[in-house]
Amino acid sequence: MRNKYSDEFKLQVVRQCLRGDVGIEELAHQLGLDYSMVRRWLEHYRQHGPSGLRQTRRHYSAAFKREVLERMRRDGLSIRQTEALFDIRANGAIGRWQRQYHSGGLTALAPKRNGRRPMTKKPPTPPPPPDKERSHDELLKELAYLRAENAYLKKLDALIREKGTATRGKKPKPSKD
Repeated sequence: MRNKYSDEFKLQVVRQCLRGDVGIEELAHQLGLDYSMVRRWLEHYRQHGPSGLRQTRRHYSAAFKREVLERMRRDGLSIRQTEALFDIRANGAIGRWQRQYHSGGLTALAPKRNGRRPMTKKPPTPPPPPDKERSHDELLKELAYLRAENAYLKKLDALIREKGTATRGKKPKPSKD
């Protein structure tokens, strides 16, 4: 998920909250923001200063997740307080960890690997040079390739049509139900 608000904007909002001219709920309403999001920004700022408002991408170990959940339970902290204390900025992460832990124990908290490699962009193939710059042999090879491709597609089309007419002539089998 991409961060919708800049760090500077979040800092301005937090500073307005800390000035106390307007309450958090009213300020959030004035700016068209979710009240709970502004509260989260404020908690992160109180715990970590301006760096607490920056977006981070972290991967947490199962042991760290268990430690977070145990501390939250032991000290009676809310999810929001725990997020701020441990500087966890991913919305909903702790609630997700709780559900995973309750459904599958410590092993359910381990990071999942989907086994796929990340997609890499292939460099675009350069367009072929204009026909005037290509040799006679190159043009003949391309012509032979295109003729073969055309013949293959025609044969495939004929087979599909033949199979379609063969199945139209058959009566459907009665179901066994």
